[in-house]
Amino acid sequence: MQHAYTNALINESSPYLLQHAHNPVNWYAWNTESLERAKSENKLIIISVGYAACHWCHVMEHESFEDEAVASVMNAHFINIKVDREERPDIDQVYMNAVQLMTGQGGWPMNVIALPDGRPVWGGTYFKKEQWTQALTQIAKLYAESPEKLYEYANKLEQGIKNLDVIIPNTETVDFSVQEIETAISQWSEQFDLKFGGITSQHKFMMPNNYHFLLRYAHQSNDTKLKDYVDKTLTKIAYGGVYDHVGGGFSRYAVDSKWHIPHFEKMLYDNGQLVSLYADAYLISKNKLYKEVITETLAFVDRELTAPNGAFYSSLDADSHNHKGILEEGAYYVWTTKELEAVLNTDYKLFTDYYNVNAFGYWEHKNYVLIRSKSDDEFIQTHQLTIQELNAKKQLWKTALLKARNQRKTPRLDDKSLTSWNALMLKGYLDAYRVLGDEAYLDSALKNAHFIINNQLKEDGSLYHSYKNDTSSINGFLEDYATTIEAFILAYEITLDKKWLFTARDLTNYTFDRFYDEKSKLFFFTNAQDAALVSRSIEYRDNVIPASNSILAKSLFKLSHYFDNAYYLKTATAMLHNVSPEIHSYPGGFSNWLDLMLNFTNPYYEVAIIGTAAKDKLKTLNATYLPNKLIAGSTTESSLPLLKQRYVAQETLLYVCVNNTCQRPVKEVSEAIQLLKNQP
Repeated sequence: MQHAYTNALINESSPYLLQHAHNPVNWYAWNTESLERAKSENKLIIISVGYAACHWCHVMEHESFEDEAVASVMNAHFINIKVDREERPDIDQVYMNAVQLMTGQGGWPMNVIALPDGRPVWGGTYFKKEQWTQALTQIAKLYAESPEKLYEYANKLEQGIKNLDVIIPNTETVDFSVQEIETAISQWSEQFDLKFGGITSQHKFMMPNNYHFLLRYAHQSNDTKLKDYVDKTLTKIAYGGVYDHVGGGFSRYAVDSKWHIPHFEKMLYDNGQLVSLYADAYLISKNKLYKEVITETLAFVDRELTAPNGAFYSSLDADSHNHKGILEEGAYYVWTTKELEAVLNTDYKLFTDYYNVNAFGYWEHKNYVLIRSKSDDEFIQTHQLTIQELNAKKQLWKTALLKARNQRKTPRLDDKSLTSWNALMLKGYLDAYRVLGDEAYLDSALKNAHFIINNQLKEDGSLYHSYKNDTSSINGFLEDYATTIEAFILAYEITLDKKWLFTARDLTNYTFDRFYDEKSKLFFFTNAQDAALVSRSIEYRDNVIPASNSILAKSLFKLSHYFDNAYYLKTATAMLHNVSPEIHSYPGGFSNWLDLMLNFTNPYYEVAIIGTAAKDKLKTLNATYLPNKLIAGSTTESSLPLLKQRYVAQETLLYVCVNNTCQRPVKEVSEAIQLLKNQP
């Protein structure tokens, strides 16, 4: 007998799930009840994964999930489960691994058919309506007539999924070397796009951690060629359409080689990491373009992605309503020449040259995406302007265009707050404050840090993953712990408030209790207390966001110094050692690990600042780019190992230590920097 069920997503809080709450498909959320229903009714499961800002997710919804005929096929033969990949990255990981094994590629929307026990048997990404319906009908028929064939395939695929993240302990002697890093970069450099920056490919992702590592390596090794490549990349990204020249902030990636046409969704995690990257790049170069990117991006985050309680929202949709009221990708961000002339008046021609409202900046349907191709110095020479005049004009243009754009229908906001992404943005604000010294950035950072402490940290020391409508939910994943630990360590280094350091240590100890895998010496993505999925994955390859294991390994390295904890150091060393054999197969997927390797292969300094003027001296020290150091400090006596018995009344002293050996204390920051630069 066929049962009719109503769409259950109306009871969810995820904006993505709510987008599907009125589909004729009988959607369920991922929970014990829906999984048990599949078993009790012996039905196959459709697991459809996406996120609120995803353009092609919206396309497939409109073509298939809003279609009555498609819905009737889905409802008749399947238990249909919608998953927000941002809320449940653990589910996304498992089934994405399956799709990549089956098809050789992945992406979103992701659609998988699984047995009643949740094991996948078929899947892919976006499907046109006819493809989707045909596949569902064929698989439903196969399950009815020869279910053993699907079970046989599921067994093989399950083993394949489990083998993907198996880390074989490295039995070689630990011997991290500069040569190993140089070889990885040499191999990687064969893919560098020397014209537009980034990697030579059809689509271009910003990959902030890649360039953060390459920037650090180029600086520490005085590799001017590599530094020029990183500068070229950061400049071209900032010139490109992936950067919002009117309102600040970055889109997710470019669909062309010159960073011009973006996939228009704006994600919090990109913007947080890119602010951190441009902050360090500015500290080295004092390039005004980089400072402009930082200030405009944080203005965007403050204006559009920040809640009154200091939490950060997740994303803005790629799609928005055009002037006809139809959802269209990029409609909010693009311009016609007619619109620009109406806003800019006599400055129109100058503006069109600056932002390439010409064949270079043309997109489609008479629309232009703003893109730069000249530096400000080149531009003022061509147009006989002063830099002050150009800056004044740019400010007027941006203000006028933002005002005009605000008359349009804004993209939909995903207003859930994820702990991991909040921590990345928190770190972005801290880095911006460290480099630019704007107290408002520190205020925003600390407000967010307190949001995490007050809302996402449970009494038992664990974290929640998500927050929406004043409610915290979903047990935290390793990414939540790793990013929060890293951000809190930086909060300590900037404020010298030890509560952030001790909270980071407590969260670290919790990860050992609930996530640690003794066999691989790495950490599982999910808490041992969580319900089991098809496999319990270990995320160790760096991606657009670095792997949770690489972030945690770097923090363990630092915490080992702060607390004189040999076990932390032993674990960080083993983690890097066990993943290192895979680095040369794909260096770009291990950039955060390579960054950690720099800590082992170059001198790594502990800087202790203690005394009443410690905070002032810290600000002075932070004006120099010194990536191979950590900071401990206090304005009073402290029991921290690096500060113990070092307080001298009426004095503020700086101690520079390496390999458990400290130089004589100095009073001036310039003297400490000389020691850090290993100069006599």
